[in-house]
Amino acid sequence: MKFLILIYDNPESRKIWGTLTDEQRREGVQGYRDLNAALDAAGANLAHDALADADQTKQVAVRDGRVLTTDGPFAEVKEQLAGFYLVDCESMEKACEYAALVPEASGFGIVEVRPIMDLSFLGI
Repeated sequence: MKFLILIYDNPESRKIWGTLTDEQRREGVQGYRDLNAALDAAGANLAHDALADADQTKQVAVRDGRVLTTDGPFAEVKEQLAGFYLVDCESMEKACEYAALVPEASGFGIVEVRPIMDLSFLGI
């Protein structure tokens, strides 16, 4: 089964990240290196990446045949989507075990796990 592990942070943690030196950032991402190694060893890592700040986001809508874009961010929330892992593993419980290894799960962010819907029977 495929699961999307969504990583949320907040503007305060982004500010702190922005004050770190490159060396401090390299040290700070050890948890991600460990998670990547665990997912690779299990053959569960389909994709992962970090996202740019929400203020670089565009919202796209088609209305009356016209494509409309709006600058983000769009939601008045403290937490913003910061990154993701797409994993393939045997159960929600296993996906949650992987999600618990995401550094944000340890107190300075929120991590969410969502199953991927199989719509292949619809041809998509």
